Amino acid sequence: MKDYFSKTLQLAYKDLLIEIKTKEMITSMAAFSAIVIIILNFAVTENLSNNYSEMFPGLLWITYIFAAILGLNQSFAFERESGAIKGVLLTPIDWSAIYIGKTISNYIIILSVELLTLIFFIFLFNLTGVITALPKILLVIIVGTFGFVSVGTLLSAITSSSRLQTMILPVLLFPIIIPVVIGSVEATTIALNNGENYLPWIQMLSAYAVIFFTASILTFNYVMGE
Repeated sequence: MKDYFSKTLQLAYKDLLIEIKTKEMITSMAAFSAIVIIILNFAVTENLSNNYSEMFPGLLWITYIFAAILGLNQSFAFERESGAIKGVLLTPIDWSAIYIGKTISNYIIILSVELLTLIFFIFLFNLTGVITALPKILLVIIVGTFGFVSVGTLLSAITSSSRLQTMILPVLLFPIIIPVVIGSVEATTIALNNGENYLPWIQMLSAYAVIFFTASILTFNYVMGE
C-alpha cells in the first residue's frame, strides 16, 4: 500500500512538472477567466457591486466550470500527442493510481487558477462583502472543485482518444456535474448572506465528491482497458 501511494504521488508530481513546463492548462484557463472578468467589468460592474450576493455566486461558478473544462481537455493531451500513455500504462502499478495521480494534479492546477480568479473578482469589482464570508466560500470552492474534477478527469481519459474531445467532454460532463453546480452556487449564496442550511449543502457536495471519486477509481481500469 505504501508503494502504491508513493507511485501515485510520483505520477501526480510528474504531471505537475509537465504542466509547469508546458503551461497548457494554466494558460488556457487563466486566459478564459481573465476575458470573462474583463467583459463583466464592462457589462455588469454597477449591478454586480450593488447586488453581489445575488449575482456573484452564479457568475463565479460559471467562470469556474467553463475554465475547468478547458483545462480538463488538456489533461491527457501530453500523453495523447506523444504516445506516452502506453508507457504510463506499462508501469508496474494498478491503473487506478494513474487516475488518482492525474486527479491530484488536475485539482491542484484548477484550484490554483480558481483562487486567482476569486482574487481578481474581489478586487476588480470591489466586493468587500465577499471578504467577510471568504472562509465559507473557500470551503465551498475546495469541496465543489474536487467533485467536478473527480468526474472530469475520468471523462477526460475516456474522450482523450477522440479527435472531437473538446466537443464530447462538455456534453458528457455537464449533465453529471449539475448537482455540484447547483450545490456550489447555493452554498456560496448562503455564505454571502450568512444564512442557514450552509452545512447541508457542504455535506451534499462532500458526498458527491466521495461517491464519484470512489466510482471513478473502481471503473478506471475498465475504461483504460477498453
